[in-house]
Amino acid sequence: MPTVSVRIPEEEKEELDEVAELLEQDRSTTMRQAIREGVETLRTRHAVERYQSGEVSINEAARLAGVSIAEWLELAQDRGLTTQLDETDLTFDAERAGEL
Repeated sequence: MPTVSVRIPEEEKEELDEVAELLEQDRSTTMRQAIREGVETLRTRHAVERYQSGEVSINEAARLAGVSIAEWLELAQDRGLTTQLDETDLTFDAERAGEL
C-alpha cells in the first residue's frame, strides 16, 4: 500500500484523533475511512450537479458517482432530483440500462 503524506492544521489533527478514539480505531484507519468516504461524497456531489444541470445522462451520472445505474436511480429519487434531459436522452439511457 503506498504512503501519502499530508499536512493538516493542529485543530484538524486533534479532531481526527477525537474521531479515531470515538470509533475505537487508530488514526491511520480513521484517515483512510475519512478519505474513502470523502471521495465518495465528492464524486456523488459532482455527479448530482452535472445531472441536475442537464449536462450528463443518467448513465454518465452513475459512472461519475461510481455507482450502478440502479444505485444512481435510488440516489436521485432520495434527493428528489429532476433533470433537463429530453426524451431522446432518456430513451438512450433506458436502452443502455437494458443492455447492462
